Amino acid sequence: MALHHFHLTANWPGLRNDVGEINTGNLQTKVSIPLEMDGPGIGTNPDEMLLGAAATCYIITLAAMMERSKLKKKDLVLCSEGIVELSNGVITYRKIIHRPKIVLLHNAMDRDIRLARRLSEKAEESCMISRALKGNVIIEINPSIVKGKEF
Repeated sequence: MALHHFHLTANWPGLRNDVGEINTGNLQTKVSIPLEMDGPGIGTNPDEMLLGAAATCYIITLAAMMERSKLKKKDLVLCSEGIVELSNGVITYRKIIHRPKIVLLHNAMDRDIRLARRLSEKAEESCMISRALKGNVIIEINPSIVKGKEF
């Protein structure tokens, strides 16, 4: 078994509505509470970072699964949405919706389209961030699979 360690340092010089900084590997950024939650909205925030972790894990997993399945694609784009609920002063991350757009080659067969759909769903089950969130955050996949134009 191989263990991988990731480290993050955070500096928070003030109180609730101040701005802090995080530093981890290739990510160095300011952080604060988002404007939508009555914060300063400077830099990123935990909600965006959780969505970013889920989205990047999902798209990388999907691309790897497509490669292993030898499913040729022209393009792969992902739009993801995080839904956070504020109820009685408690903030809960409720749902993440991934909307992958898979553009297959112009000569893709029906079986390629079915495989792309199946892989788009399986990638969510295989992504380590999705597995970490399971039981706490609903993750929904709404794929769009199209054939690219012939040039």
